[in-house]
Amino acid sequence: MKLKLNIPESLKEITLSQYQQWLKIAEGEEMTDFIKQKMIEIFCGVTLKQVMQIKATDVDEIVNDLSKLFKQSVKLINKFTLDGVEYGFEPKIDEISFGAYIDLDTYMADWQQMEKAMSVLFRPVTFTKKKKYLIEEYESATKYDLKEMTLDIVFGALVFFLETKERITETYPELFSESNGNNPTTRNESFSNKWGWYQSIFALSSGNILKFDEVTKLKLHKCLMHLAFEKDKYELEQHILKSHRK
Repeated sequence: MKLKLNIPESLKEITLSQYQQWLKIAEGEEMTDFIKQKMIEIFCGVTLKQVMQIKATDVDEIVNDLSKLFKQSVKLINKFTLDGVEYGFEPKIDEISFGAYIDLDTYMADWQQMEKAMSVLFRPVTFTKKKKYLIEEYESATKYDLKEMTLDIVFGALVFFLETKERITETYPELFSESNGNNPTTRNESFSNKWGWYQSIFALSSGNILKFDEVTKLKLHKCLMHLAFEKDKYELEQHILKSHRK
């Protein structure tokens, strides 16, 4: 019996969960025959036993075609429907809460948690009027399960957010550049790597753990502006103190 393959022809035919499964197996690995076979198994919806019936030359051709899909140019897709629910991309990305941005920055660093990042960016649509729409308020990155959203939507959202993130880092060089030209010590680097955004929440709440939730609900730029001011103020005060000691 001849094997019939359903080979995806666009990112619209590949889900986030399939891509996560693929990365879990192939990320950092050489493209061996086994990895090629697993690629076809995952994206074409067949068993590994069936894939092994395919000629080597055909396997290479299929893998080549699949690999090209991940190099396609993408654009932001504002809305999509999954399991009967319409989801919309955050229409005011620059006005998201500090907590939502922290969750995005955290989960986007790990493809195995990318569905959580997508749950921050996409939430159920509550109101639509022509091209404008509103979505639910952000509560948690685990509230919705978006693993079955298609990869064209995921990639488009990623590109858009990364452009937004780059704009934010350029707006607040005090926070995201390397210590204004001063080389940080290994101890400082280790501390920052360990605690990450927790440091910012701690600073904004003045160390009061009871206010942590309040801080994460504040607007992103309000928080970043305050942190940038505090850092500049601290460095100026340190410079003045050193000047007086000479």
